[in-house]
Amino acid sequence: MVVMCFLVDEKRKVRKSKPAAGLCSRCGGGAHVADIKSATRFCYVPLYWKSWRAIICTFCGSILKSYR
Repeated sequence: MVVMCFLVDEKRKVRKSKPAAGLCSRCGGGAHVADIKSATRFCYVPLYWKSWRAIICTFCGSILKSYR
């Protein structure tokens, strides 16, 4: 019997954020410092959680710098 199991996804959720000085280098939007929690799920079961801080753009959502 063969059972196949695949990595499903990684969800990221912004826990809290506050404005930061500076602009996005890609779109020119404002920046925020955010505490982010990510969860990696394998076969629909959460296996790994990690909390980290990043500077993200408020307009395009790109991560400008991360502090892991």
